[in-house]
Amino acid sequence: MEPELAALAGTAGTTLVTLLATDTWQSMREGLLLLWRRARPDRAQAIAGELDSSRDELLIAQASGDLETEAEIRAEWQGRVRRLLTAHPELAEDLSALLAEVAPGARAQPLPTQQATASGEARIYQAGRDLHLDQR
Repeated sequence: MEPELAALAGTAGTTLVTLLATDTWQSMREGLLLLWRRARPDRAQAIAGELDSSRDELLIAQASGDLETEAEIRAEWQGRVRRLLTAHPELAEDLSALLAEVAPGARAQPLPTQQATASGEARIYQAGRDLHLDQR
């Protein structure tokens, strides 16, 4: 999968879970269902039920302070959207438009990449954040 689509799927899953407990939820739900109806009309009804179930689970989790369940729901929807985009990359533009409409601040963050070439006896150390080395 292209990194841009993976980032978009991640943003969509996160945005969906963020909006599940807000007034904007219905717009996000309808927009996602429209995408599923276009790509997988046979699954649209099931996805509608799964979205509603996820919302119910999230509201219960938030009421009890269960951050783990919230993270699981987020990961679940990130995966579903990623699989949808993998099978139907033509939906990426419409998904981006939906996110811009329902959550203007949500932007797909590019996935960081690192590349290095070593030769001879060179050593390469790369890290996405802090790197502590103790060479003696």
